[in-house]
Amino acid sequence: MIDQSRPAAQPSLFRDIYTVSRLNRSAKQLLENGFPGFIWVEGELSNLSLPASGHAYFSLKDAQSQVRCALFRAQLRRIETKLQDGVRVVLRARVSLYEGRGEFQLVVEQLEEAGEGALRRALEVLKRQLHQQGLFDVSHKKPLPRLPKRIGLLTSTSGAVLHDIVTTLRRRFPAIPVLLYPIPVQGEGAAEQIASAIALACARQECDALILARGGGSLEDLWAFNEEVVARAIYASDIPIVCGVGHETDVTIADLVADMRAPTPTAAAELLSPSQDEWLGYFQYQQNRLVRLATDAVVTRQQKLDWLTARLVHPKQRIRVALDQLHNLERRLRLATLAQLRTRSTRLLTLAGRLSQRSPQARIQALTQRCQHVMSRLTASMQYYLEHQRQRLRASAQGLHALSPLATLQRGYAIVQRADTGAVVRDALELKQGDQVNARVARGRLHCLVKNVKDTE
Repeated sequence: MIDQSRPAAQPSLFRDIYTVSRLNRSAKQLLENGFPGFIWVEGELSNLSLPASGHAYFSLKDAQSQVRCALFRAQLRRIETKLQDGVRVVLRARVSLYEGRGEFQLVVEQLEEAGEGALRRALEVLKRQLHQQGLFDVSHKKPLPRLPKRIGLLTSTSGAVLHDIVTTLRRRFPAIPVLLYPIPVQGEGAAEQIASAIALACARQECDALILARGGGSLEDLWAFNEEVVARAIYASDIPIVCGVGHETDVTIADLVADMRAPTPTAAAELLSPSQDEWLGYFQYQQNRLVRLATDAVVTRQQKLDWLTARLVHPKQRIRVALDQLHNLERRLRLATLAQLRTRSTRLLTLAGRLSQRSPQARIQALTQRCQHVMSRLTASMQYYLEHQRQRLRASAQGLHALSPLATLQRGYAIVQRADTGAVVRDALELKQGDQVNARVARGRLHCLVKNVKDTE
């Protein structure tokens, strides 16, 4: 029989019974889905445990609550902050649950001290903003002058930075003057004063390069060089700026915006100042090269002058050669004429002998008269021909004499040459006031100074 006083038990088929593992897994999924991604949490370290596995386990607490945290070995190696109880930190973590014990926990990805961590977060936000606006672009950076005429120095008047930079500049190139723009390098209002000093240097245009420098320090000490007002002042500067702030590991926003970053203030001075020894060596090399080129040019021009001198023939010599040729032709003509006369005389005697053999007396007399007549005509023709040739010879001699530069000088003309190059001056406009010239006349030379030049046209 069935007992009607007690309710009947429900079959287990309709119950959704969770195992502990399923419960913890579901709770973990709810937590991780409820907090998607990573969150930043600030608190104080306590109950720190560093087991042999290389992981770190601790609690993060504030005045009212605490939460367990796990920092695994791979992430722990990247953490620079020293872990110890009582340290206040800011960490980036993923909300989760440890299924093995059902404990709510944070799985840490990044950890840093609270004070400096806030500054670093603000620094990263400003870096991204300025990078997106193009303040870090290489195309905007100006080249440094190879040999600055004056270097402007923006730094504090106290401290060793000013002494180190000035000492470096004096050692490398003491001839470059340095102009100091004193600025505060930390503290309230320092960023605005740094920006004002940069704007003042650009307005005065007293320097063609600037050094922005300070010594090392914490992130808070260097914060003035991470301010946006300083970054925009550097970006707006039309004078190249070398930034040497802090030590080699310190990278500020001013370093990223500047035209050149130096790891230290001393390195900034070395980047901007040339080496005196290198310049002296360069000058010596240029001097030796100039002397060598000048020597080669003189030798080349001397060889060319010797060659031109060897080719130069004086007009007197040409006239003498022409007269010798004329005398030779006259002698050859006379000899040819005499030879022709002797030949004809010989032939005449031959013919006379043959004629006498035949004894045609009358014909001989006629021929004799004709021969005499021909002889007289021949003699007259030869005399006329010789006289005509003599007249042509005299005319040629007179023409040669008229074309001779010496005859031109005899008529009152002069040959004007440049005093420095010896080139003949054919146009007065080739000269200018103050030039020196040599004028050759029939007898002697004149050394003249040009006082005025006029165009006859």
